[in-house]
Amino acid sequence: MAAEPQCGAPPAPPSRATCPSHGAALDGIGGWREARRVNGRSSEVRPGEGGAAGGDPAAAGPLTGLLVADFSRVLAGPYSTMLLADLGAEVVKVESPGGDDTRTWKPPVRGEDATYYLAVNRNKRSVVFDLKDDADRAAAQELARRADVVVENFRPGGLARFGLDYDTVAAANPRVVYASISGFGSAPAGAALPGYDLIVQAISGLMSLTGSPDGEPYRAGISVFDVMAGLHATIGILAAVEMRHRTGRGQHVEASLLASAMSGLVNQTSAWVAGGVVPYRMGNSHPSLFPYEPLPCADGDLIVTAGNDGQF
Repeated sequence: MAAEPQCGAPPAPPSRATCPSHGAALDGIGGWREARRVNGRSSEVRPGEGGAAGGDPAAAGPLTGLLVADFSRVLAGPYSTMLLADLGAEVVKVESPGGDDTRTWKPPVRGEDATYYLAVNRNKRSVVFDLKDDADRAAAQELARRADVVVENFRPGGLARFGLDYDTVAAANPRVVYASISGFGSAPAGAALPGYDLIVQAISGLMSLTGSPDGEPYRAGISVFDVMAGLHATIGILAAVEMRHRTGRGQHVEASLLASAMSGLVNQTSAWVAGGVVPYRMGNSHPSLFPYEPLPCADGDLIVTAGNDGQF
């Protein structure tokens, strides 16, 4: 059986579910039969009774009624699907028998749960599918067939062997909006590379901009390009859903950490592309504005930001 969290909570540790033809829990969208633990007891719930809307029609979000099949893991994909869930979509998070990697990224924890996992998985249902198992794979394919949106962040082409790639899913579900998030895109030059944020921070040049001018390169304090890629994927998904309202057909949305990095570096990217200037580490200083940095004072640093002469 699948497990549904209470409103605002992340999914409980994953449990198994199989396709109706194999004796289990999918009995139609608008009728996923699920079990939720409430004060130690199991209670049957249906879509719309929990999640972001909390069962209150007045509190329903703009994406209420949208079914999202979430085959993503770690950060970029789960961040994107969490935003969709926050807006009212029904997100079914598919996990392997071992669970999402971030369930084990401890410390810190809240109870037994990794706070990293909790940060990006609220308002979702959780189900376990072992895609190497015939029954589970059939259930996953059925979920994708019924979904309005599919989100995945496997290596490009990694879901084809399970019949869950865009071409296969779209053949059975032409209205699907299918979002793929990768490290370096689906072109041959980058498709096989692992898509970890730290690698992209280094390759993009962000680390060469972060830290003291005479010090070593530093990574940002968060996985900034994972977050940006999740945001960009969400924007693409929403645009594709709007286009589907006009055309009746879905499409394949692609986002990558490297593309998000090139976009997110904004003025630094433009400095090189448009001005031929190689950006470099400046500590807390700004390449184009002054003052725009912490200034030391007798009782601590004072942040001074002057975006124009009038503010100065």
